[in-house]
Amino acid sequence: MKKLLFVVLAVLMLFLAACSKDERSATDNGTKESGLDEEKPDTPAQTEEEFIYPLTGIGTDEKVDNRIISVMVNNHSSARPQTGLSEADIVFEILAEGMITRFLAFYQSEMPEVVGPVRSAREYYFKLARGYNALYVYHGAATFVNEMIVDQGIDYLNGSIYDNDGNLFKRESFRKAPHNSYLQLQAVYDVAEGKGYETKASYEPLEFLSDTEAESLSGNAAKHVKIVYSNNPMEIVEFNYDETSGNYFRSSDGEQTVKLNSEDPIQATNVFIVETFHEVIDDEGRRAVDLESGGNGYLIQRGQVQEVQWENRDGRIVPVKDGQPVGFVPGKTWINVVPANPGMQQSVTISNE
Repeated sequence: MKKLLFVVLAVLMLFLAACSKDERSATDNGTKESGLDEEKPDTPAQTEEEFIYPLTGIGTDEKVDNRIISVMVNNHSSARPQTGLSEADIVFEILAEGMITRFLAFYQSEMPEVVGPVRSAREYYFKLARGYNALYVYHGAATFVNEMIVDQGIDYLNGSIYDNDGNLFKRESFRKAPHNSYLQLQAVYDVAEGKGYETKASYEPLEFLSDTEAESLSGNAAKHVKIVYSNNPMEIVEFNYDETSGNYFRSSDGEQTVKLNSEDPIQATNVFIVETFHEVIDDEGRRAVDLESGGNGYLIQRGQVQEVQWENRDGRIVPVKDGQPVGFVPGKTWINVVPANPGMQQSVTISNE
């Protein structure tokens, strides 16, 4: 009897052990099938890498590696209104001949289909292009300027070579030469690659303010800015502050600067005025302009102006105060270069009106 009881108990224990093993196996399988793993540590959710455009400080979720394109844009009264200026990241405005200014427009964050009218090269413009490691696009130049461009190794596209080729440049019938040559910007990289130029590049961003820093800017009121390049009203430039957008609207000859075929105004988040030495070098009124030595400047942002210095740092023209770079508000920038004679005090008026 005792022997029979012992056998029954042994069988029962084996049965219970088997059941327990099956339950553990089922639990493990259930965990694996459901994708749960209690011992696996939590991992933070991945976030997309953020990039910024180096000339505007505006964020993007795509890597920025397209090479900057700089274009000589005509500012003769017969060339206004221009095409493509509103998409430029930075625009330099400098006297080119006589008392007429010309633009060097830098494109990277936005690429309009057409830019122009395009005009001839000057030494100080192509040196700026080189300082920003930009492809330099122009239409025509004096022989000695073309020779300098080649000798100094500038990566250039000259509209005189591609004049009205229907691919890179096109002559428009609604204006007369030399104010009717328009760059087809979308073709630039292909043509540049054909010449062996790099079309990809990495850039260190300019100095930019955070949103908090931009909101706490201080300085004298600057709702209206007037720059007199000449007593001729056509060469008087004005910037008027728009509080709604936080940008400045540009005007010349008393008329707002707008996009061709539209009434959309040209806007700048930053207006940077720099004063430097100018010298007329020939009978055509061409100039030498010193963009190396630095000097006095005004930085105008968010309805206020700061007196600053400007410096050429690694080829870029930047505002500086007490030896430290002063940040731009993220957005588009116009840089107006004025002669040291008569100087900013005489040629620039800034007011709260």
